[in-house]
Amino acid sequence: MSDKIDNVSVGTKANVFFDGKCVSHSVFFPDGSRKTVGVVLPNSKLTFRIGMPELMEICGGTCQVKIAGEAEFKTYAEGSHFNIAANGSFDIHTGAEAAHYVCSFG
Repeated sequence: MSDKIDNVSVGTKANVFFDGKCVSHSVFFPDGSRKTVGVVLPNSKLTFRIGMPELMEICGGTCQVKIAGEAEFKTYAEGSHFNIAANGSFDIHTGAEAAHYVCSFG
């Protein structure tokens, strides 16, 4: 994954979740698609419930993730990714460092 996204528009208002433990910004592409670029702060334990399928690409840091239906947590580090099915959920835990991500929808 590149460390930048070219030729996009960025939403100026942040998406703030879990009392600020996860913050992202929407990125809009010329074809009308959208992604979010965000961070889960250190020492966070969060559960996300989603409507549409998501691809989460980890672009910095490390996190542990347990997707609904899986038996245990898996570790994801920079350069890795995971998928969540529509109407699913996942738990994400961070340790001493933040986890930076890009989320694609659909």
